Amino acid sequence: MSSTEHVDAVICGAGIAGVAVAHALSVQHGWSRVTIVDDQAPLSLTSDKSTEAYRNWWPGPDDAMVRLMNRSIDLLEQWADTSGNRFHLNRRGYLYATADPERARQMERDAHRASVQGAGEVRVHRTVQESEAYRPSDHRGYQAHPTGADLFFDQSAIRRQFPWLAPDIRAVLHARRCGWFSGQQLGMSLLEQAKASGASLVSGCVVGVDTTQGDVTAIHVRDAHGHDRRIQTPVFVNAAGPYAREVGLLTGMDLPLFSELHCKVAIEDVHGVLDRNTGLVILDDAQQLEWTDEEREALASQADTERFTLPMPAGVHLRPEGYGHARTVLMLWDYHGDHRFDAPIYPLPVDPYYPEVVLRGITKLVPGFSRYLDPLPAMSVDGGYYTKTIENRPVIGASGARGAFVCAGFSGFGLMAAPASAELLAALITGAPRPDYASAFSPARHDDPDYRARIATWGSTGQL
Repeated sequence: MSSTEHVDAVICGAGIAGVAVAHALSVQHGWSRVTIVDDQAPLSLTSDKSTEAYRNWWPGPDDAMVRLMNRSIDLLEQWADTSGNRFHLNRRGYLYATADPERARQMERDAHRASVQGAGEVRVHRTVQESEAYRPSDHRGYQAHPTGADLFFDQSAIRRQFPWLAPDIRAVLHARRCGWFSGQQLGMSLLEQAKASGASLVSGCVVGVDTTQGDVTAIHVRDAHGHDRRIQTPVFVNAAGPYAREVGLLTGMDLPLFSELHCKVAIEDVHGVLDRNTGLVILDDAQQLEWTDEEREALASQADTERFTLPMPAGVHLRPEGYGHARTVLMLWDYHGDHRFDAPIYPLPVDPYYPEVVLRGITKLVPGFSRYLDPLPAMSVDGGYYTKTIENRPVIGASGARGAFVCAGFSGFGLMAAPASAELLAALITGAPRPDYASAFSPARHDDPDYRARIATWGSTGQL
């Protein structure tokens, strides 16, 4: 690319957000000169560390997240239809489980609120007889599957449908317009289509943004050899994932973002403990890990392990991974309250106790996994950063200088939110009609003191 070449837009970041924006601009709006800049391979920093799950189940103070996710799922299903389901979209669902009577009652209240907000009908099963109408998830596919949710309160019905769950579980919510897909296959499909429509990928880091009278005019890119190039453009999109706050400063905006380190564990379920047809399963209860007296005493004596003897937060979750003869199970638990960073750190500062602690937490949800505690199996750990706002909603819109935009802050839901978020940002950039939930994700919302006061009262924001 010559130093004088002009492009329609430059996108910083080739993760799922940046690739989706490039697809929306080039394929949907016909912009033939869109350039994505990243110093790493596409979809390799954070996007490929995901559990790849999606959901429209977002009970919240309003319906903005439900509507955003419903639109994303609409697009995912359209793309699956036209590609022969290249990215293996399924609709296994999310299963939220609790052994706490009060949490069960709250689960029902949240379910009805989510239904009102557009997540679908709630079917309540209070007896074994009522549960006979329940339709379990299919192993593959997404077409003609149930939507809404099935809510079980009868423990006999729960044992019949989910015999591998802990026997003290007294309520299960199966949210149905949820599942997972191959994020890598989705991202590469979108990137291929964008390139076919004229988009290009440049290796390097964005190190500067030129403006004239407040308008973006050019972007400076530095490659791995230290060579700089200047790309003229009136539009710059910050889709830099965990680096979005740093990149935002180049356009004159300090975005209200921070990052949390989240990891996952993969083990081989050689004993077939988990039903391979199940969805993503979450324990909604806080818990106390079980240790021998000797283990507890040793853990309590060390500052870095004492936490494991104390009450631990809710949210341990797992799902099966793969099809056919696959036995892999992914396990996650964000029990760290102190893994927040203004900027990401690499290599990842992974807790060495994480694999065993997660496995022990999982046994409260699925007791059969206790057979893997002694001896511990081979367990692989990877992870990445959830970059987020305090209320756990993305920032999508104008950012600083005129012509500068941001599409970031996707926390743990980047893959599922990228389709609709990119569509929204492309509409803002091109002046096309936009959905009326656009203001819920505008970066400008944080400038409103009334909004900042409101979000302080929101409580849970849908983060697992």
